[in-house]
Amino acid sequence: MSYSFTDRVAIVTGAGGGLGRCHSLELAKRGARVVVNDLGGAVDGTGGSSDAAMDVVEEIKAAGGEAIANGGSVADRSGAQSMVDDAMSAWGRVDILINNAGILRDKSFAKMELDDFQIVLDVHLVGAVNVTKAVWPIMREQNYGRIVMTTSPTGLYGNFGQTNYGAAKLGQVGFMHSLKIEGAKNNIHTNTIAPVAATRMTEDLIPESAQAALGPELVTPAVVYLCTEDAPNGVILQAQGGQYSIACIVENVGVNLGTNASVEDIADNYEKICDLTDAKPRGMLQLNQM
Repeated sequence: MSYSFTDRVAIVTGAGGGLGRCHSLELAKRGARVVVNDLGGAVDGTGGSSDAAMDVVEEIKAAGGEAIANGGSVADRSGAQSMVDDAMSAWGRVDILINNAGILRDKSFAKMELDDFQIVLDVHLVGAVNVTKAVWPIMREQNYGRIVMTTSPTGLYGNFGQTNYGAAKLGQVGFMHSLKIEGAKNNIHTNTIAPVAATRMTEDLIPESAQAALGPELVTPAVVYLCTEDAPNGVILQAQGGQYSIACIVENVGVNLGTNASVEDIADNYEKICDLTDAKPRGMLQLNQM
């Protein structure tokens, strides 16, 4: 099977380099018309320039594709709306949104300023909300849409010095879980990619010896699959170095201690309560109990 995105329009945020650039190039190679969004700032979100986005647009055009650049900030509602307006003005529709934009303000929680916590939430989580809100009515009217959130192992499992980043990244997963329900009737599928890749944002986190095997281009096939008509709905797809897997929240059957359970009862049964031997994703567990 070969996938084509001819006549599809995609918006990719934070697409001036790294993962977003790779996603944009592959979508354009397969026929999509792409809004390449990038604020052009530093890793911590400071500064700004349209050069990065324009460079990717030129790459796409040189290869025979169609693309336009947008320098709006996802954290700003008007900036988020501007990239959707650009897509509609140029091509009259939006079929795909990849929420990829992000920044880092790493520091241990004890030393972190709340402003640094807030701005990371504003870019990763609220930014994804802002752009998704702008495309949502368009996708509903079309009865078609594919939305990809970007989480990370930090969001799923935690990492020292990244409480702000982890909270924002897991927040996108929670956002997805409700969007998958609300969008299903209009054929809007929302999924999440959990990448590990050597990019500008991760160069201080991934050992240099491992970076060569973790190219961002190895994440892109998974992301592009989540943009196809065959995309699932509500999945967290992990991708790193050619390895692809699913992450999910599971539940076990647990222990019924009755309506008079005490603290001591919880303590006495805690090992059984925590037994994940037969744990399953929530939907599967509920079906098995019916």
